[in-house]
Amino acid sequence: MLARARMPELSGVSISEAEPLSFPTRDGNRAFAYYYAPAGFGIRAPADELPPLVVMTHGGPTAAASPALNLGIQYFTSRGFAVVDVDYRGSSGYGRAYREGLDGRWGQVDVTDCEDAVNWLVNHGLADRNRVVVRGGSAGGFTTLCALTRSRLFSAGASHYGIGDLNALARDTHKFESRYLHRLIGDLDALTERSPINHLDHLNCPVIFFQGSEDRVVPPNQARDMVAALNHKDLPVAYLEFAGEGHGFRRAENVERALASEYAFYCRVFGIIPAENLPDLEIKNL
Repeated sequence: MLARARMPELSGVSISEAEPLSFPTRDGNRAFAYYYAPAGFGIRAPADELPPLVVMTHGGPTAAASPALNLGIQYFTSRGFAVVDVDYRGSSGYGRAYREGLDGRWGQVDVTDCEDAVNWLVNHGLADRNRVVVRGGSAGGFTTLCALTRSRLFSAGASHYGIGDLNALARDTHKFESRYLHRLIGDLDALTERSPINHLDHLNCPVIFFQGSEDRVVPPNQARDMVAALNHKDLPVAYLEFAGEGHGFRRAENVERALASEYAFYCRVFGIIPAENLPDLEIKNL
């Protein structure tokens, strides 16, 4: 017996289409992204108000963003946010030289490419510089946490099972992931220097963390240690750990709760009054 996957109900929904973006980087090269403008029905921002921006950092980290329909992106654009899905250097699909541009510079050039994408959008009147969030999962979570600890451009962040401590990752995760680090990071000194948890003195904005309790790629202690450190600094922080989930969430109710909680976090941080009921969310130090 054959079964057909259920199609999403999109009638009466305004879809934001991906706009390919090529932007200059600070070192004289070019990087790439997909930009999504706010597209929700009934959204009428004041004429002098620019939309808040969600910067997405894909995993891999040598994977790539895709212009295919992504309902997670549409969730934010339908609520008045602009989204930029960044194909920072190291991303696949732009040739070998571009892919190798991340070698030895993971946690550095991916961060500056994200910053340069934001600056391009702000300078072209497409995003509010004072309301920029960065979010990503796994390797994208590492880029997110690096951006939050090395940049003043971002107002908040969301790490989905992201890497905070490269030394712990090399020690605790499986062999493929640990060997992968050598090409992208370098020697043992670089593992320490590049780890976001060692640069929390530079982190000064709210962060929300999402984690699966059974994650064996990026174990829960990575997120828990980061949360404890932010709480010690009295920075606004929220943490949701999903029982039984691994590296990425599979249960529909957990995917839905994580997305709605992330949006609720941004609303609380930016003082946005949502037009819907959102999950209760404990944000310490807010």
